[in-house]
Amino acid sequence: MTEILLARHGETDWNLEHRVQGHTDRPLNATGIEQARALADRLAAVPLVAVYASDLVRAHDTAVIVAGLHGLDVIVDIDLREKNFGTWEGLTDVEILERFPNAVRGRWGDAETTEAVARRAIAAIDRIRALHPVGTVLVVSHGGALRAILAHLAVPHEPIANGALIRVEY
Repeated sequence: MTEILLARHGETDWNLEHRVQGHTDRPLNATGIEQARALADRLAAVPLVAVYASDLVRAHDTAVIVAGLHGLDVIVDIDLREKNFGTWEGLTDVEILERFPNAVRGRWGDAETTEAVARRAIAAIDRIRALHPVGTVLVVSHGGALRAILAHLAVPHEPIANGALIRVEY
């Protein structure tokens, strides 16, 4: 059996400002670093066989903090990236609603579709599961990618906060 632990990266300043990050590479802030350390503490006794992360620094740095405690390297998979929101990146939720009053939550952005995010994130999880048919794997990603994975697996969930952890068994 494979157990996949899905974690959302720690907080960034743009999370606090309600700015759309997408592919924009924003670092963890002090709270985000503490959230990553808390995640590492929470997983200290879990025998992880691998740690995967998006290549974006906020997810990668969160994963590095956890992986270091286990003596593991982080395996980067760009398919775990957040949705590319295109020209909407850097805008606040309020600015988006002002500039794009017909915006629909699931269709936000002018670059990548939500369906495309789902296809690549699910493909990444399928590859990870195939590479690790037994054991516990940590995957650190982003809210949009994680929601797509959970929807595909029909796993009910609350909003996914920064530093959140969700267990999925195969």
